[in-house]
Amino acid sequence: MNAQLLEDAAKVITEPQVLINAVSRRVRQLTAGSRPMVEVEFRMGLADIALMEIAKGKLAVAPKAAA
Repeated sequence: MNAQLLEDAAKVITEPQVLINAVSRRVRQLTAGSRPMVEVEFRMGLADIALMEIAKGKLAVAPKAAA
């Protein structure tokens, strides 16, 4: 996992647990065949792709609805 991408994504999603959940969910989607929403560079892992998508504003997290 690229430390710079993690730092950039943490500026967009400031709550660490929410960031972890967003990356995890997006990695599962990519594994299942979803196409990346950013240009993939050589040797990027799926977590790096998810972090880049978050950092570039391509992936957002919706607030949880009140129960």
